[in-house]
Amino acid sequence: MFFKYLVLYICLFNLLSADPWGKDADLACASIQARTPQHKNNLGISISRLIIRFHQEVISPADGPRSHYIPSSSQYTLNAINKYGFFKGWAYGCDRLLRENDDPWVYKEVLTEEGYRLKWNPVP
Repeated sequence: MFFKYLVLYICLFNLLSADPWGKDADLACASIQARTPQHKNNLGISISRLIIRFHQEVISPADGPRSHYIPSSSQYTLNAINKYGFFKGWAYGCDRLLRENDDPWVYKEVLTEEGYRLKWNPVP
């Protein structure tokens, strides 16, 4: 139990020190990504990883991040695809995109250094 809270504290500290206007991938916690098991690379997973990485590295820096969550919706979808496979991960990502708004929600909120309130919601 203590280890779980320690990892969460370290993760939140890393997130709060990240620049929110960088790449979407910078908003993700490296410790959570390291624990996410990798599924076998099939065509759907490989193509979805390429599309998400293109979004994170090309589109997001030019347009700026718009996610109200930590990790961002693109990183959440990538983590879900890595953990559950293509179809279930894609469904998790679509569900997350449908919840992407400014409305108050049941998730724990995190305050960044810049004063932004973001919702903490990792992949289950």
